[in-house]
Amino acid sequence: MELTWLGHSCFRLRGKDATLVTDPPAPATGYSIGRPSADIITISHDHPGHSYIKAVSGDVKKVVTGPGEYEIQQILITGVATWHDQERGTVHGRNTAYLITMDDVHICHLGDLGDTLSDRALEALKGADVVLVPVGGGFALNAEKAAEVITQLDPRLIIPMHYATPAYKPNGAALDPVDKFLREMGVEAAEPLPKLVVTPASLPAEPQVVVLNYRGG
Repeated sequence: MELTWLGHSCFRLRGKDATLVTDPPAPATGYSIGRPSADIITISHDHPGHSYIKAVSGDVKKVVTGPGEYEIQQILITGVATWHDQERGTVHGRNTAYLITMDDVHICHLGDLGDTLSDRALEALKGADVVLVPVGGGFALNAEKAAEVITQLDPRLIIPMHYATPAYKPNGAALDPVDKFLREMGVEAAEPLPKLVVTPASLPAEPQVVVLNYRGG
């Protein structure tokens, strides 16, 4: 499975059977993701920064927009209801986190998660090999809360998203840079990778933070 960060909370997951794009952002975010082709799109919540499906091209078979269990072109997807804030959704509403199984790798995309995971959500998402986690604050997890969620899930690979970059335009929601999260995790900043190829055999024995370079912007 090949994983590429297109910007903000948007990733392209390319497997042997299908390609999936998560949370495509509108150009107003500052990211231009280049009309990637996909078979499947997942949407964490209805917001232009996360649900601009017209940014995706190709013969899209399914747009997944909420909780449930789905099997599309050999890809298993479990959508799990979570909160977009620390007040049980009373401020910003609901968010859907996804556990995606592609090429025998379990990837968790946390969307715009705003608080640590409930026992119910944790049970559904436990077992993720790779976690795509918001770390920049704003209306989602900040560095400290993101580190708490990583402790809950205990994945092998941690990939930060939803943080300030030179391309990002705040539009009312300023974000922290990724360095703050790296310090919280006790790791040094490394040169961002253009993409990451993950197989069950390549997963590290100990949790590892990997920073990717965004493609759009």
